[in-house]
Amino acid sequence: MSTTTYRTCPRSGLQFESQAEKLMLANAVAAVVFLLIGGILAIGVVLTRWPAIHWLEADTFYQVLTAHGIDMLIFWIIFFEIAVLYFCSSTLLRCRLATPRWAWAAFVLMVVGAVMNNWAVYQGGSSVMMTSYVPMMAEPSFYLGLILFAVGALIGCFVFLGTLVVAKRDKTYQGSVPLVTFGAITACIIAVFTITSGAIILIPTYLMSLGIVKEVDPLIYRTIWWAFGHSSQQINVAAHISIWYAVAAIAFGAKPMSERVSRGAFLLYILFLQLASAHHLLADPGVSTAWKVVNTSYFMYFAVLASMIHGLTIPGAMEVAQRAKGFNKGLFEWLRKAPWGNPVFSGVFISIIGFGFLGGISGVMMGTEQLNMIIHNTIYVPGHFHATVVVGTTLSFMALTYFLIPVLFKREMIAPKLAQWQPYLFGLSMYFFCLVMMGAGTLGVSRRHWDMAFNGAALAYEWPGAAYLMMGLVGIGGIAAIVGGAIYIYVTVGSLLWGKRLDEGKASSTFTPIPRSAPTVVAQSYGSAGFAAPGTFVLAMVFLVSFILYYFINWKYLSQVWGLS
Repeated sequence: MSTTTYRTCPRSGLQFESQAEKLMLANAVAAVVFLLIGGILAIGVVLTRWPAIHWLEADTFYQVLTAHGIDMLIFWIIFFEIAVLYFCSSTLLRCRLATPRWAWAAFVLMVVGAVMNNWAVYQGGSSVMMTSYVPMMAEPSFYLGLILFAVGALIGCFVFLGTLVVAKRDKTYQGSVPLVTFGAITACIIAVFTITSGAIILIPTYLMSLGIVKEVDPLIYRTIWWAFGHSSQQINVAAHISIWYAVAAIAFGAKPMSERVSRGAFLLYILFLQLASAHHLLADPGVSTAWKVVNTSYFMYFAVLASMIHGLTIPGAMEVAQRAKGFNKGLFEWLRKAPWGNPVFSGVFISIIGFGFLGGISGVMMGTEQLNMIIHNTIYVPGHFHATVVVGTTLSFMALTYFLIPVLFKREMIAPKLAQWQPYLFGLSMYFFCLVMMGAGTLGVSRRHWDMAFNGAALAYEWPGAAYLMMGLVGIGGIAAIVGGAIYIYVTVGSLLWGKRLDEGKASSTFTPIPRSAPTVVAQSYGSAGFAAPGTFVLAMVFLVSFILYYFINWKYLSQVWGLS
């Protein structure tokens, strides 16, 4: 039996338990491998949807699109999130990881499941998209791979929860768990709901693919599947917002403006965030209007409120910390003097703005039943979820990686200038990509169809020239984002392989308990209005005005769908 040791990082002061550290490394490396695969596949998707190039044939396109969606939204992100869960429990609470053998078994199950699913897609006969709606069936190994991966991820969640019990029992911390760990607990609770939902519907679908079950009702499949498919993004939201809080502390030494309010916002996520899954079902005739309205408006708005709280408190905490350092001139000196050359900060701040303005506003619009009609199943939908999954989650994970390369991987980062520019290239090109994709979707361009022109169709539709222009711009923005992703993989993998090995720090056989933190000092007020963070308040008002204008512009679009004589 191996002896548990605790390594104290000389650069960050964080303490890594030996088994947890190895598991974080393994899950993070697996995540980057699937990001690389998904990024290569993205080239085929982008160059095919670009009308002037239209690269892949139809059968190859759907095969590539299926693998791209699953590798990016499920495998890359959940592998990384399991690493984040172990970091937020074992490392932040300075305790040993509960049941490391189960954690390794979970990792093996996830790898086997992910490889099996990819193999099923590449073999052909499983080009059913990430949604894999019945009765369009894939090979049995397609579903079995997803089930094995889900079981592994679920075990990882339980190991995380067990580690919290170990920390509490061993008294490695006093008082409440840190806010970042609290956010990870939120992500874990949502993950258990999400993965269980996937198992509930994927197991009978797997049995149907084997011929054991005669049929699975398509409407029941869609309803339960979206509790898995869309809620996967809700795990991401809770995880990447936890990272935002962590980076605010890393880059500025910032403390939350109000821990109680922030924790309350995370609690709202647990209660209401998964209800956003309903916006994928707003065009389904089998679900009642009352169910749709209650889920996507009255209840979902509590989750929107939570996101708005985080969107105010995280930049607000940064502003308060900057003003405490003397950056008090005007509304935005604190922002101008922020460490924009540090990819850990720049990646997170670009993620916050993009997630709020592009992902948040478009998501609320899509969740309105009437407005959903004008963009349902158009390419607007992937425009929205690239703003949430890619700009929000993936960019946040990239930013955190730059912090972890010297701290967790114990390597000096290669090509620091490339790393410095990578968040700007990747993040801003994704801004552009999402905007033009949502523009094309507003004009009605289809979401999944291989050929937007429908060449050879009996009833062809002539798109306006702007639709072709925007899809061409989608191609340009997509290629630029892929280059940004490739730079991230080069810097990350290159640093692991060729980066200078750094001092590992002292190892000990015992953990060092976290001392009780001092009570949070009430933030000082700045400016004539007496706000603690006046610049952040102004940015929040800009967001509110943008949201109102965009919301009513879409009602204007809806009013033009049916003319009144």
